[in-house]
Amino acid sequence: MVRSVRLWYKGAKYHVTSRGIRRSSLFFDNDDFEKYLALLKETKERYPFNLHTYCLMTNHIHLQLETLETPLSTIMKHLNTKFAKYINKKYNFSGHVFEKRYGDELLNSPEYEIDVSKYIHLNPTSAGMVVNPEDYPWSSCRAYIFGESIPLIDPQPLLSYFPDPPLSHYENYLNALPTDKFFWEDGKIHMLDKEDVRCGLK
Repeated sequence: MVRSVRLWYKGAKYHVTSRGIRRSSLFFDNDDFEKYLALLKETKERYPFNLHTYCLMTNHIHLQLETLETPLSTIMKHLNTKFAKYINKKYNFSGHVFEKRYGDELLNSPEYEIDVSKYIHLNPTSAGMVVNPEDYPWSSCRAYIFGESIPLIDPQPLLSYFPDPPLSHYENYLNALPTDKFFWEDGKIHMLDKEDVRCGLK
């Protein structure tokens, strides 16, 4: 079967996922998580791109990134090949480590970008691994809630969609209920106060 052509252009923003073969584990100890982040850094230096959020789960990976001069396919082939070779060598495995090719969704609006960042950062809580998303050590969440420096990522483009103070407003967005309403004003997203009766805001 012929593979479909993946859409790419300079500045394209994606939600990228990679899963273990047959949904098996990709990470078996802390060193494996650290190795993936090191390879992510090495790949970023070789094929520069902007990384905005990430979350490394036990058997799958989420990356939210923006390409620059290099197609996403080149970036992911380099990264996944390097990590697969590491896992096979370390654990004396053979064959495929990742299930099929990576998945990618093109992010074509600020609403979609921040919604994906929320989904990525809430993955560990949705899986019941931690109570608070900032407690999970293998994601970029702490940079968005506490302003913690994570050299791999650039949180400013996403935080720029929130009013001052952006960290506090991002945390509110992260903890928002499905029934909470938001509206855009002057390029910033605001939570609609529950007592606010203004109509037509979304």
